[in-house]
Amino acid sequence: MLVSTAEFKKGLRIVFDGEPYTIADFQHVKPGKGGAFIRTKLKHMRSGKVIDNTFRSGEKVELVDFEEKHMQYLYRDDRYHFMDTESYEQLSLSPEEVGDARDYLRENTEVDVLYIGDRPVTVELPNFVELAIAKTDPGVRGDTAQGGTKPARLETGASVQVPLFLNEGDVVKIDTRTGEYLGRVAAAGA
Repeated sequence: MLVSTAEFKKGLRIVFDGEPYTIADFQHVKPGKGGAFIRTKLKHMRSGKVIDNTFRSGEKVELVDFEEKHMQYLYRDDRYHFMDTESYEQLSLSPEEVGDARDYLRENTEVDVLYIGDRPVTVELPNFVELAIAKTDPGVRGDTAQGGTKPARLETGASVQVPLFLNEGDVVKIDTRTGEYLGRVAAAGA
């Protein structure tokens, strides 16, 4: 199926140079002279590499033909293991195949695995996950006049900036698309 550049939106999966890409960002540009164009950042669905490309306004591109399977993350050894929630079949992916999603994967997390043909290409996380803080420096009262932040390592190994009042063991809500802290869900020991 073909779509026009007027239908571009973040997250749209298109075929560019014969490869599957996701539109990470786009901007319509109308210069004073000449035709309008769309400046995009495309993220390769397999390798995760991001490229910049410009499309002429009205240009048509093909959508990626993919299948989405709902799966549950089970565990990790040297590979990541998932189970299809409908057929109970198990799937094993390498760290490279899982990509950036591995920073937020905790056992029993429900994810969508995208297949192109019969090959899994990417793991799509829920937009928000709740993870415990594994390690962070203690915050000191009166450290700043405004709300400051400090680095924290989550239970999955990902690093995120959190407010000074958070401590180890606190459960926080993280946006998996940006890697930003959104709020505290539960205090340690609560």
